[in-house]
Amino acid sequence: MTDWGLALMPLIEQYQGKQHPLNYKNIYQLMVMVLLSAQDSDAHINKIAPTLFEAYPDMKALSSASSTDLTKYLSGVRNYPTKISWLQEIASTVGDDKNIPTNMKDLTALKGIGRKSANVILREAGKEPEGIMVDLHVLRVVDRLGISHAKTGVKTTKSVWPISPKERGAKSARPFPFRAPNT
Repeated sequence: MTDWGLALMPLIEQYQGKQHPLNYKNIYQLMVMVLLSAQDSDAHINKIAPTLFEAYPDMKALSSASSTDLTKYLSGVRNYPTKISWLQEIASTVGDDKNIPTNMKDLTALKGIGRKSANVILREAGKEPEGIMVDLHVLRVVDRLGISHAKTGVKTTKSVWPISPKERGAKSARPFPFRAPNT
């Protein structure tokens, strides 16, 4: 049987401390870019973000944006009508950059922010994420390797958690700072 905690250490060491691929300057930009990058590429979001943030530099400005105005900036983003409505609802709910939540419960209560997105935001904000960041790629890889055959992110986190290097006493390393999930 493979010791996956040990087997993953070279990968973790290789990526430890690497900069996130989204080019953001603050938590507001990060949250917007993470939401927009779902089912799109980080490279594409990095390309369109500067003009969006020039027009809407903060949550207050974003809260005043109409769907028509945002469409001018975001029409090339996959599923942009839905993402625009999520951004508008988030901006209306949060109101100000200083009110952007930095905990799993409050982040996932926002439209368009799931556990993976929340964990990315938490990690990049210097907070400890809750669990492992699981997306479709992680689901496929852990299944193919036989690490876990779980079909959801939460179930994969719970099944992979016991073998994670941090759980086994290793030093926390970016981009995999593990913490037992609350769910």
